[in-house]
Amino acid sequence: MGTGSCLHAGSCPCLGLPSFRGHKTLIDNTWYQRPPGVPQHIAAGGVVARRAGAQVLIALAREKHGADYVLPKGHVEDGEQLEAAARREIMEETGLQDLQLLESLGSAERLDFSRKAWKITHYFLYLTAETDGVPTDAAHHSGVWWFALHALPQLFWPEQQALLADNIARIEAAVLRAA
Repeated sequence: MGTGSCLHAGSCPCLGLPSFRGHKTLIDNTWYQRPPGVPQHIAAGGVVARRAGAQVLIALAREKHGADYVLPKGHVEDGEQLEAAARREIMEETGLQDLQLLESLGSAERLDFSRKAWKITHYFLYLTAETDGVPTDAAHHSGVWWFALHALPQLFWPEQQALLADNIARIEAAVLRAA
């Protein structure tokens, strides 16, 4: 991961933290190295977008225990299809239900939060007209927040930040075509 310069101006809240693509984060490169014998865990989630005039907005979930933004995602149940799991997780974490599948955005791999399983998360791009939702998993998530695709906040998981950064043009083109 290396050391990069912080993007904060003035007083920096993240001095001394590892860096991922110029963003300071609590997550370092050890989260992205699979230890031997660690079981695999399959997850699915999504990038949910909506159009607001000429702008593309992205839905982010927020964990109840902190101020961290994340893409909605979670465990795939036995027998559940990846895309169906992504829809369920989006509804549980954001309350958004009216989702039009646009395309698959691929997958990302890392240790899960407990560091006891290797998580492979499959991401899908969705379009919605909904602007608000109430999470069905309100014990862990506190709602949905919308941000401009070109002005996203730092996400807790660096691979989610990278997924969005690496696919900005693709996401924008797909949303503008479909909307």
